Amino acid sequence: MALATETPFHVLAVDDSLPDRKLIERLLKTSSFHVTTVDSGSKALQFLGIHDEDTCPVSVQADQLEVAVNLIITDYCMPGMTGYDLLKKIKESSSLRDIPVVIMSSENIPSRINRCLEEGADEFFLKPVRLSDMSKLKPHILKSRCKEHQHHHQEQHQQSDSNSNGSSNPTNNSSSSSDNSNSRKRKGEDNEETSPQKNRSRHS
Repeated sequence: MALATETPFHVLAVDDSLPDRKLIERLLKTSSFHVTTVDSGSKALQFLGIHDEDTCPVSVQADQLEVAVNLIITDYCMPGMTGYDLLKKIKESSSLRDIPVVIMSSENIPSRINRCLEEGADEFFLKPVRLSDMSKLKPHILKSRCKEHQHHHQEQHQQSDSNSNGSSNPTNNSSSSSDNSNSRKRKGEDNEETSPQKNRSRHS
């Protein structure tokens, strides 16, 4: 227990073939990843909290997702929704697009590989996937985490910039200071007007 100082990265593996799912699950676990396997793209989207029609409240699911999935590895050839379709759905989602996606295929077709990479896939593995391929996953996860931190910092900077602009508006300050000086003058004039009356009352 003492060795498990950091939480293992969680990988969602998507493949319609049971033997392939078992293989990828074993390789991922050997490489110290936490693994969830599903047998179709639609089930993967359900797990991620996105339905085809986007009918469910995604924001709630997205909050859970921060902890849940660090990387998605999917087969390309699947009935219904292909790995390419799944990739597009993930990259279209504002809450999921930063999760790295790796495509697996038993066919080495350059045009297919390029199309997936252009659509936002981080890696393309040829089947059978080997243990050596697993070492390529962690850098993508770490890179995506850096992106998230950058986005977060940029948002904070934008907020602080807008706040500072509001507080250091020169026109506001000058107008308020002139108002103050005017009010002081008025007070002074009031005092001058009232003082002779006080003097008269004393004499009488």
